[in-house]
This record gives sequence, C-alpha cells and structure tokens, in this order.
Amino acid sequence: MKNKQEVFIEVEKFLTDRNIFIQSKEENKPWGGFFVIDDNSTEKFIDSFFSNLDKNLLLQGKISPKILLVEPNKKLSWQYHFRRSEIWNLIEGEAAIIRSKTNNEEQPINLIQNETIMLEREERHRLVGLNDWGVVAEIWVHTDSANPSNEDDIVRIQDDFGR
Repeated sequence: MKNKQEVFIEVEKFLTDRNIFIQSKEENKPWGGFFVIDDNSTEKFIDSFFSNLDKNLLLQGKISPKILLVEPNKKLSWQYHFRRSEIWNLIEGEAAIIRSKTNNEEQPINLIQNETIMLEREERHRLVGLNDWGVVAEIWVHTDSANPSNEDDIVRIQDDFGR
C-alpha cells in the first residue's frame, strides 16, 4: 500500500495533468489531508468530477472545491455544518460514508466511484477510509453568500482525534 507522501504526489500530478490548479494543500490531518483547488480552476473541476450537475447553477456562487484524501481505516469527525451543504464524488480508491439526520451514527455505506452524494446543510456525516486510500472530490454549496462557510463551520459530534 502507498504511503501518504506517495498518494499526495500522485493526486497532485493527476490534478496538474488536467490543468486543475492547487491553491493549497494540507498533508498533516490525522485522517489524511486535502487539496484546496484554485478558484480559477472551478469550471474545469466541475467538468472533471461533477459533469452530471448543472454547471451554470453551481457557478452562480463560490463552491470552494477540494480533493479529500482519507487514509485506510481512518475516519473524519462525525460532523455537520450550519452554512453549507456538500457534494461528494469518490474519484479513486475506496471510502464509505456515514450519514444521518440525527446525532446517531448509522452504518457506513460504501461509496461508488463517480456517484454523486448530496449532503444537506446540518446533515450529520463522516467520511470513512476502507482498505485503500479514498480520493473524494468535494464541493461546498454556501447557504449564505454574505457569510460563506469556512473550516470553522464544523460542528464535531465525535472525533477519534480529540479535536
């Protein structure tokens, strides 16, 4: 199995080969990490990973595109957001999702590559790594354009890493 550094190098090459430019990356999350996509690459990001969605509708506001990398057998916090909904697409590897309308976690559901997952604002959710690295394209749909969501808009219900 590939280590974290190898996976980040591969995904970075995958993105740059498609002329999707990276604004920043975070490799030090205990569950893996992520790439923040440059706003100038938003349209190409949508075309590459969310071509089944109405691009014109998505481009009406900032969508904060990201690529999440979840390590095998790790999981992000059980969380929700007040100022955004999210759209996910597993683009490589393996991962599962846990989601619920309440604080009670349900059983994980394996993600299927290239299947779009729509998460509502305040819907509880977590991304779960399985036997291989999971690579997930993510779009934030900001629910308040005057006060867009950011990394502080995370309400953690449970977290394996004590955050």
